[in-house]
Amino acid sequence: AVHDRRRTNEVLKKMSEEEEVLVDTVAVTLPPGCCGARHILAFMGFLGFANVYAMRVNLSVAIVAMVNNTAIPHANKTEVDVCPTHSGNSTKPSEDGEFAWDEYEQGLILGSFFWGYVLTNMIGGRLGELIGGKVVFGVGVLVTSILTLVTPVVAHTSTPLLIALRVVEGLGEGVTFPAMNALMAKWVPPLERSKMSSLVYAGSQFGTVVSLPISGLLCQSSFLKGWPAVFYLFGVLGLLWFFAWMFLIHNSPESHPRICLDEKIYIQTSLNQTPDNTKVQVIPWRHILTSLPFWAIFIVHIAQNWGFYTLLTELPTYMKNILHFNIAQDSFVSALPYLLMWLFSIIAGQVADYLRTRGTLSTTATRRIFNSIGIYGPMVCIVLAGYAGCNRDAAIGLLCGAVGLNGAVYSGYMNSHLDIAPNFAGTLMGITNTAATIPGFVAPQVVGYLIKGKETVRQWKLVFWIAGIVYFVGNTFYIIFISGEQQHWNDLEKSNGYSRKTEAVHTGQYGSFNPQDASSASGQTSSAGPASPTNFPEIF
Repeated sequence: AVHDRRRTNEVLKKMSEEEEVLVDTVAVTLPPGCCGARHILAFMGFLGFANVYAMRVNLSVAIVAMVNNTAIPHANKTEVDVCPTHSGNSTKPSEDGEFAWDEYEQGLILGSFFWGYVLTNMIGGRLGELIGGKVVFGVGVLVTSILTLVTPVVAHTSTPLLIALRVVEGLGEGVTFPAMNALMAKWVPPLERSKMSSLVYAGSQFGTVVSLPISGLLCQSSFLKGWPAVFYLFGVLGLLWFFAWMFLIHNSPESHPRICLDEKIYIQTSLNQTPDNTKVQVIPWRHILTSLPFWAIFIVHIAQNWGFYTLLTELPTYMKNILHFNIAQDSFVSALPYLLMWLFSIIAGQVADYLRTRGTLSTTATRRIFNSIGIYGPMVCIVLAGYAGCNRDAAIGLLCGAVGLNGAVYSGYMNSHLDIAPNFAGTLMGITNTAATIPGFVAPQVVGYLIKGKETVRQWKLVFWIAGIVYFVGNTFYIIFISGEQQHWNDLEKSNGYSRKTEAVHTGQYGSFNPQDASSASGQTSSAGPASPTNFPEIF
């Protein structure tokens, strides 16, 4: 490993001395095999986010079993606004829980997680860039796992204490997305970004798919007194994942003791990593805050999370109280949309990178098209779901479409942080995810306020319309102002010292070795994909 590292440094140093062309000794072809160190990172990241989301959403199911619905006052309902119950096992009543939390209090408990989550996103992103994402991501999951284990005890102790625990859980999970973005900026070649990020972040859907039905079954069982078993199970799984993560994962190809030399050179060449350009840079705040592509990501991230969290936290309640599924059926049906989202996100990632590699689409066009599939598609489905009324098959089908199509965003805006500024990918994710966390606690409270004491079809239609409007506004802003090109402020030192003699940069199969700002390399293929003129908005 020491010999390989020394040899890599020698090659990369020689590369950095050649300003006009790539040196002949460096191969830019994809190394053979599909189980390299970067693939292990992607798989462990996938499992990490599966744990993160399993621990995040299990309360959405458990709270249905925890609440004593007969102790909650309900407003009068008319037959027009309330769906009739169905005969058969779908209406088998579940036992009431022990907590007399009304709809508003339930929304408060579910949303309190995001009060903490909003505070640590930017910290997690910058720490990931400064000390590496490995420890930051791992510790975030560890904290959440420990607190998940003690949730039953805390819930029985005090409701305010339970809310406080959820806030601290949010503090732990808040670092995960930005820290992972910082890791992927060091590990993922540009033309593998769509499929790698889709695989990693699809773990969140997989965790939801696994957590919802298992939580429902455990809540109806007598194992460990029912609902407490939900928190014990996923807390232990989170701890086991943490130990595997700390052993297998490293912050960069350079620090990995077991990576093969071919893969290391392939990654570092694709990302233009040399011993001289891997230092952490000062955040260019003025350039970031005046960048329209950044604001495009910022706005659409907020819109995406409003719709996503509305369904993620409130779908089990809708299934039980409006469509009249019992808790076991509710959890299985609630998981179905996320199963489709998981599968669709992986397929979309493969297709997106295939189209970019062939040169069929530029990076900018790819992000716009796939993000529109992932936002406009759910917008239509979620609004129509409100008009499905009491038709359970139609409602479930539309909700599956709304959540399933949303998987395309992992080939859309979720890659845009890496596209425009890989050196600050963690920080940018921290900024946008901080703002996008606000819907995490606002949306459940808005839903709780709208349906408190009056859970009717009419009120849920209003909930779905609000989500649809937010989706439309956010994605429209995104497709107008986003760019897939690396921005000049990603490396101001190089941009300010740019020499005309470097304009003829060699472009290989996996992008340019020394990518320049799109505005300085008009018509030239960049490391993020085929370039396009940036003087005018490019709509697809």
